[in-house]
Amino acid sequence: MAKGYWVSVYPALSDPEALNAYDKLAGPAVRAGGGRTLSVGGRVVAHEAGITQRAVLIEFDDFEQAVAAYESEAYQKALVALPDGYERDFRIIEGID
Repeated sequence: MAKGYWVSVYPALSDPEALNAYDKLAGPAVRAGGGRTLSVGGRVVAHEAGITQRAVLIEFDDFEQAVAAYESEAYQKALVALPDGYERDFRIIEGID
């Protein structure tokens, strides 16, 4: 079974500290849903149309688990804590088996 991944990129991130409330809720929700954070805001080398702002990669045992974690009540509460005005490109993708 192929793994599932959450991929988040924040094209406009003027105040990273404003994400603290979201992070405090999202981390436990992701772990409860079976997710493992592989990268959060580490070094980025952007090519082509890429950006170097915060990027997040989270791995799940399978694609369905990744979707279910996003749809969970706990993660939906975390989404409410995202600050106004933040732009985020979020995707759930299926890995290659």
